[in-house]
Amino acid sequence: MDTDQQEVEKPTEDHVKTFANDVNEGLSQTPKKMNSKYFYDKKGDELFQSIMRMDEYYLTSAEFEILSLQKEKIAQAINYEKGHFQLIEFGAGDGYKTKILLSYLLEMGADFEYIPIDISENVLSQLVTGLEAEMPELKVNPIQKDYFKALEDLKSNDQRKVVLFLGSNIGNFTPENAPIFLSQIAERLNPEDSLLMGVDLKKDPHVILAAYNDQHGITKAFNFNLLNRINEELGGDFDIFNFEHFPVYDPVSGATKSYLISKREQTVSIGELDKQFYFDQGEPIFMEISQKYSTKEIEQLAAKSGFEVVNHYYDCKHYFTDTLWRIKP
Repeated sequence: MDTDQQEVEKPTEDHVKTFANDVNEGLSQTPKKMNSKYFYDKKGDELFQSIMRMDEYYLTSAEFEILSLQKEKIAQAINYEKGHFQLIEFGAGDGYKTKILLSYLLEMGADFEYIPIDISENVLSQLVTGLEAEMPELKVNPIQKDYFKALEDLKSNDQRKVVLFLGSNIGNFTPENAPIFLSQIAERLNPEDSLLMGVDLKKDPHVILAAYNDQHGITKAFNFNLLNRINEELGGDFDIFNFEHFPVYDPVSGATKSYLISKREQTVSIGELDKQFYFDQGEPIFMEISQKYSTKEIEQLAAKSGFEVVNHYYDCKHYFTDTLWRIKP
């Protein structure tokens, strides 16, 4: 789709209904919460790309280093020479890091099709346009769906697959839900298939917390953008100046959690729901989790999910790993 057309496209009726239902469900809970997938509209995509360029947000540069310096080892480990395969990426984003591997595989003459999957049509459109210009010989089949719906497409597909789940996307799942999701992937893969997953490692808590509380306020704006979406798409009247962005990191559990804290007692109306939500002073909205793991915990997660670890690829500081898994025999 043409980018300019995408920018002015109105939310569909189904999207508005689903969005409204999810917001209603989240704000009716105690504690209140939001579904993090709604961070990513056009404005959210732009803000997240800005986050990835921040000095404090080490995750992007660490994984970029891994793929840049170890792409040959990774390509050999996924058996790129063994005939045709599908390179399926969940949460493809703008493909900034993935392009390193795509370019190398093309250079080596690998026979593959790239299938980027993302919930944001805007970012997929940008990705495909960029790939057409940079790698016109690349076979690309983009899919706009969330992870769970995309998994259904794997059921009847018996082609060899390499699934990419980069950028610490697994960190957006709680430790209880991560093995459930990964088990669903395992059930839809064959023994010769692979999963390459980016995982953020436990480290100095100050380094981690700075990545989610930058001095320029970009991460804060990213969180507030979800409230702005509710205002624009669902007729809400959130006043972002009545909330404060508050991230925390627990070095024991490895959970980084982001909250928006109500600064005062207030009531927020959402027109699409014809409903009001009361906030007490100091009451939090849980926005998202970014789970960190130790290497031992990654290996336990693999075993619990039906995989075995082939190899871990680290950056020079051991801040991050791209871990390669196969189905446990």
